[in-house]
Amino acid sequence: MYAIIADGGRQYKVEEGQEVELNFREVPPGEQLTFDRVLAVSGDEGLKLGQPTVAGASVTGEVVGPAMGDKIYIQKYNRRKNFRRRTGHRQIYTKVRITQIAAG
Repeated sequence: MYAIIADGGRQYKVEEGQEVELNFREVPPGEQLTFDRVLAVSGDEGLKLGQPTVAGASVTGEVVGPAMGDKIYIQKYNRRKNFRRRTGHRQIYTKVRITQIAAG
């Protein structure tokens, strides 16, 4: 069984037991999150598509904690100007373990 949820302007295909990295939130580990914007649910009785969301469907997840993404390097260079800059960035995510998918 899987579901497609929308959160933070992105869509995620999730299954029970899967860990998903979402946009960072100030939420303590162990707290429950409920996602109501479920776009599609696939189960034993087939695929339910929402227009735009599936009525009564929800996905519940438990916050595992914050996670850091891969480091991305940014390089700036102007030729003939003796200008070189190299900076880095690591995005912070919130890792969530999907515990339940309710088809509604």
